[in-house]
Amino acid sequence: QVQLVESGGGLVQPGGSLRLSCAASGTIFGINDMNWYRQAPGKERELVAAISSGGGTNYADSVKGRFTISRDNAKNTVYLQMNTLKPEDTAVYYCNADVRPTMAPRWMYYWGQGTQVTVSS
Repeated sequence: QVQLVESGGGLVQPGGSLRLSCAASGTIFGINDMNWYRQAPGKERELVAAISSGGGTNYADSVKGRFTISRDNAKNTVYLQMNTLKPEDTAVYYCNADVRPTMAPRWMYYWGQGTQVTVSS
C-alpha cells in the first residue's frame, strides 16, 4: 500500500513563504515523476510544478521564478518552496507521484490528501 502525505500548508501574508513536503511511504520499487497540483475554490485542478526522477523540472507560468520544486530520492520526498506568495496562490495543494509498488507489476499515479495554503493579510 502506497501513501502520499503532504505537510507544510497554512496561513501566510502576501509576500511570505511556505515550504510544502510530500513523503511517499509503503513498499516502493521506484518513483518516476513527482508533481504538485493545486485547486482553488470554483476552479479546476492545475499542475503547478513537476520534477522527473533525474531532476528535470517544469513550472506553471504563474509560479515561475517564485516556486521551486525539489526531491530527495533517498527519502521518497518531494518539496515545494513557495516564495513571494500572492492571494491568488490560495488553494488546496496536492502531491502526485508515478509509483511502482514492490509487489505490483505496473506503475500507477497516487495522490496525497491535500494541504490548504491561504495567502491573506
